[in-house]
Amino acid sequence: MEYGFLAYIENRKYARKSFQTCSILSSKNNMHYLQYYPVDIVNGEGTRCTLFVSGCEHACRGCYNQKSWPFSAGLEFDEAMEQQILKDLKDTRIKRQGLTLSGGDPMHPRNLETLLPFVQRIKAECPDKDIWVWTGYKIEELTGIQRQMLSYVDVIIDGKFEQSKADPALVWRGSSNQNVYRVHKENQRIDFVQIL
Repeated sequence: MEYGFLAYIENRKYARKSFQTCSILSSKNNMHYLQYYPVDIVNGEGTRCTLFVSGCEHACRGCYNQKSWPFSAGLEFDEAMEQQILKDLKDTRIKRQGLTLSGGDPMHPRNLETLLPFVQRIKAECPDKDIWVWTGYKIEELTGIQRQMLSYVDVIIDGKFEQSKADPALVWRGSSNQNVYRVHKENQRIDFVQIL
């Protein structure tokens, strides 16, 4: 969806203001999410559970999910939702290959306060499930806590959406600047193999 430059600036101001307001109001992180799909065949390989988290500072022009920018958007991610996702991942009636985390930006440090322990729990309780993550950050930009998350991620799609490079024919990406990597972990070393 294309929109004018002034709308773009206003959306960036809104996202920044929402982030600042959330930071001031709450020292304890209560991650929010916009949507949870217990059965999804679009956002990654196989049948998956998909969680769209709230909170993104990238404010990409043409973003299809602008309502996810404020950290307070949607519902609070609570113990009941965590349990529901684990129950769905373990459900033998509909075999899920894994969990997809999108948003918003799951790799934003505020979201990682909640997501890092959650993915650790998933890998402990469901070691046969893979985890896919979409992020606006590039691999080389990731900070310490973001790199800790990679120990539990199997596939990462990195890079901001760039409207000038948008292509609906791309698999698992919105624009051609984004990359899809398999994350390989061995002996405390993490390597990335680009698959798209």
